[in-house]
Amino acid sequence: MPRVKGGIVTRKRHKRILKLAKGYYGAKHLLFRTAKEQVMNSLAYAYRDRRRKKRDFRKLWITRINAAARLNALSYSRLIDGLNKANIEVNRKILSDIAINDPKGFTSLCDQAKKALAKAAE
Repeated sequence: MPRVKGGIVTRKRHKRILKLAKGYYGAKHLLFRTAKEQVMNSLAYAYRDRRRKKRDFRKLWITRINAAARLNALSYSRLIDGLNKANIEVNRKILSDIAINDPKGFTSLCDQAKKALAKAAE
């Protein structure tokens, strides 16, 4: 049986990994074995952090909304509760943007939330 040399396939696989490892420090972009380990870790980190980014942004939006709500004598939780009771559906990303770029509009939303809370308390 003839001997099969896998040179072309192996070189292609190695080049693909080393291309992904471009810019890594030290031997991690030069040697296949260390490059492969680092690329696998990097892909795992990228997958994890794509999900973490969503959490981080939501946390940022909530912090901004809370700061703006407290300027209008409301806490974040009371504001969200009031908006829900007033049947105002606005997500946290948009609410945060309104709080930063349109303070008067945010104040009117806070007033509507306060009215809805007062009506619910009766």
